[in-house]
Amino acid sequence: MSGINRKEKKYAKKMRNQPSNITFSSSDTGAGRSGMGRSESQTDIPHDGWFTCHREGVNGDRVQQQQVGPSHQAACYSDRQRGPHRGGFRGYRGSSRGSYRSHSQEIPKIITATNFAQARAAEINAMLKAVTHKSSSQFLQSLPPQMRRRAMSHNIKRLPRRLREIAKKEVEKIAHLKKEQSKSKSRKARRRHGNLLLEFNRRQRKNIWLETHIWHAKRFHMVKKWGYCLANKPTTKSYRACYHAMTTHCLLQDLSYYCCLELNGTEDKLLKALTRLSSRDAGATFASVACLSGKCQGSLILYKADQYPEKPLGPVTFLWRPKAQSESHSENRQLWIWTHPALKMDILTELQLVCQCLDVPLPEPVPSECKSTTQTTENQTKVVGLKRKLQDKDGEEVIPKKKILGNGTRDPSETVSWTSLTTGIVIEDLTMEILRYRLIGPLSHCVILEALQAAAVLKNSEVTEEMGLHCWWSEYCRRSENVTLHNRQGDFLLLLPGIGSPAEISAGTVLGLTVGDPRLNMPKNKTTAMPDPSQPKDLEKTRELCLKGVGAECAQSQIWDPNVRNIVTETKISEQELNRMRSKLLVPGTRLDLGPQESKIPILLVQQPGKVAGEEHTGWGSGWDILIPKGWGMAFWIPLIYRGARAGGLQEGAKHSQYKGIPHFPDDFPDCPAGIQHSKETEKELIDKYKRYPPAKRPNYIHHGTMTPFCCPWQRLVEEWETRNKDDGIKPGVSGKEQALGSEVPDSNKQHAGEREESASEAMSNEEKAPELEEEMEEDSENVTALELKAGCENIQNSSTKEIPGDSGHVYVLRSKKLLKQMSAWCRPTSSKGQQTQQRRRSAQVQMTTDAVKSIICSYPRFLVWIRLTLLKKGSPVANATICIPSKEDLQLMVSDPNCSGPQEPKHRDPFKRKCKTLKGKKKKALSEDLETGSADLGIKSVSSVRMDLIRGLWPDQLQNVTSHCSRLIIGYVSQGDFSLTVGCGEALGFVSLMGLLHMVSNQAADKRGLVLLRNPASLQYRLAKINIEV
Repeated sequence: MSGINRKEKKYAKKMRNQPSNITFSSSDTGAGRSGMGRSESQTDIPHDGWFTCHREGVNGDRVQQQQVGPSHQAACYSDRQRGPHRGGFRGYRGSSRGSYRSHSQEIPKIITATNFAQARAAEINAMLKAVTHKSSSQFLQSLPPQMRRRAMSHNIKRLPRRLREIAKKEVEKIAHLKKEQSKSKSRKARRRHGNLLLEFNRRQRKNIWLETHIWHAKRFHMVKKWGYCLANKPTTKSYRACYHAMTTHCLLQDLSYYCCLELNGTEDKLLKALTRLSSRDAGATFASVACLSGKCQGSLILYKADQYPEKPLGPVTFLWRPKAQSESHSENRQLWIWTHPALKMDILTELQLVCQCLDVPLPEPVPSECKSTTQTTENQTKVVGLKRKLQDKDGEEVIPKKKILGNGTRDPSETVSWTSLTTGIVIEDLTMEILRYRLIGPLSHCVILEALQAAAVLKNSEVTEEMGLHCWWSEYCRRSENVTLHNRQGDFLLLLPGIGSPAEISAGTVLGLTVGDPRLNMPKNKTTAMPDPSQPKDLEKTRELCLKGVGAECAQSQIWDPNVRNIVTETKISEQELNRMRSKLLVPGTRLDLGPQESKIPILLVQQPGKVAGEEHTGWGSGWDILIPKGWGMAFWIPLIYRGARAGGLQEGAKHSQYKGIPHFPDDFPDCPAGIQHSKETEKELIDKYKRYPPAKRPNYIHHGTMTPFCCPWQRLVEEWETRNKDDGIKPGVSGKEQALGSEVPDSNKQHAGEREESASEAMSNEEKAPELEEEMEEDSENVTALELKAGCENIQNSSTKEIPGDSGHVYVLRSKKLLKQMSAWCRPTSSKGQQTQQRRRSAQVQMTTDAVKSIICSYPRFLVWIRLTLLKKGSPVANATICIPSKEDLQLMVSDPNCSGPQEPKHRDPFKRKCKTLKGKKKKALSEDLETGSADLGIKSVSSVRMDLIRGLWPDQLQNVTSHCSRLIIGYVSQGDFSLTVGCGEALGFVSLMGLLHMVSNQAADKRGLVLLRNPASLQYRLAKINIEV
């Protein structure tokens, strides 16, 4: 170490880790790799303190570098000290120092700064990126691996001094985050009532919780939909059990997420405004006599003002408040409209338009003396002795935390009432103010009778004593006509066990009632409510109830009064107080009798008719709806469960609609804004789920000839049938020439298969044409016909197809009762399994003539028809299955071979298979380039710019020729389908094009009319099915 001081040695040790780009000539490669010993290397280094090396730039120029003096000599000395096996500069293993002398003669005299900087552009960009972008690594990761120690993670002094300040800041940051996360202490502290209530209230800020949410969350799969947190399906295997409950006993659902809109105004002005939103052609309206009196609930589909039959909004149910005897001369009426939360805003906007309401909030009603007295009494009767914090840490008074009742996400300053200065109509939003439970099943009335009991009437002596606690009920009982009405309503409730099913009562019957606290009548263990045959039955009154229903006067209830609803909610006795009273009973387990102190709750019972369309299984799925004030959700839910009612969720509600054969909102409303939005969301979820599977574990829908496996292209379907109808027309005869029309379509497609094959190959890129197309044909040569080769071209490029009309509008559903009955007669629906033809009266039928068909087509050009499909043989349809027109050969095959399930679709070729592989390679290549060269900074094409819309096994978005894509003409799609437990075979519900249906029926023989083919998206097998249009 003579001649070298410590500072130079330290500098040499520091510089040995620096990178160097030193290239050797081809002549000295072997020498550079072999390395030299200590004695040989010592003789090669010049003694004048100079040595030179050269660098080769990217542009090929040689760049001269010179280093002077003893500093670099010290580095050479350090290399000699390390021995012969670590020769050369770091980064080039085995390189020797003996090659310096051979390169000194090739060093250029000058360098170009521009070329040198350009050659180092990539390195400079990488350095700038590393400097500007903060690394997510921790302080330990900044050290080389050989310097890391486990003790450094908890002892900062073990780190080098240059990293201690950084490590100290990171440790403090992590400790601060842990401190914030550990605010919720132990589980015992978190499960305390106050803390638990605060946590539940916090979680209700984004999504509304129903009052039965906690009960459902322990037993159901919960989903977040439409701004609510709802129960989807039970966690247990209960599919058949829920169906058995709907069929033989009782299924219970919480429909409190449905929104209620209240309209107040004169009857004439209300009807004048609401008439613009509906039509008598589609069924009952708001002015129906039975519904207007208040004795029945009505249902209809609302449209935009004066737009029927186009631009529907969605289905609603409505209920008029019956007129009381004292208000018979008054013209003011009250109307409740129940809507799905997905279409609430659309309907509310349209109601404000037709009612001419402005955003003027009504002043809050002044609390009455009864209400203030009730609050004072409640505060005086609070339980004394419970520990509650009166002040917080800062000494301020603690605001008591209460359970959220109603809509917890609503801003208190948000407007919920709108009034019209011209018409005087007031619209009020009562969302979550009234709860709604639905009981489905033939014994639902038995469950109601055992769980609910009519409230006891207060006597005159009891009125003065309990004036503060139940002032509304005491005031109500002071009038004799109210007591008489209450007794009549209680008698109707006692008649319910005498009927066999709720379907025997008039559809939509409303019964008002005031009941006592149902928590006081709960059994110790769960029981099954059944009719008691030992009790005497009044057959005459029961028969009168089934024929005439409940009178309008018995449909009255105090639940219509908002003041009564608020008093009932606020004066509810808590569970804690009830348990305290039960603990003081002389005989434990006996019924708690509160006498006049018992809560009185006004409710409404609304009959649900069940299946009313068609002639099969009429009345299936009937039941009752219970309307109760908010705050009493669990008080009614648990007693109903303890009487044997089985709880269901959204999935059970969808199956209930499917078995009844009615559209389920929003899945089966493709012409409503909410239905369109729901279909888009469902399609996105299914595509994401499909992409999560590897290609070998998911079906290739291109091979199956399915263009849209996750949605139904209704718009494209009706447009193509409109174009086909303009070119071909519809001929309603049943001659042989017309019957052969359906079978000529596949033949014509086969004739042009060669042309389509050529255009399909032209659509592929030039680089994929020659070798890859031959390879693909060899792979898929089996089971591939000439018809299948048309798939790629018709959806990528504009082939010689007919143009779609430019004025493409929306698609709509046909809801005219008269026309639907006519279409049902033309399709001649059969029994559930399609084996026998029903005998119908044909006196009022219109014959299927050319003029009749053309008039329907001209009036309803782009309309869909709701149908029910029943499979004739085995098979289970699923959603998005295609409904096709059978050819003449298919119908002959059914006659010749009774055991044949149906024809098969030929396997299609995948023209996008090679493109997907090419895009996958391009994606990997672009990703590697981005990581290596920093393409984003240099302007190189990034990964995001590569085309990623192609998914292996799926067609791209640009769809054409949806109807003639397969070997059979497509006329519709299935929206929901499954094996029906009601009829014991596969059933499906869906829509077909009105033009396509008329084209099929007019060209089919009389004995084969109404037969279609149905094929699932992931199958090539067609199934024969029968169309039923139920009205």
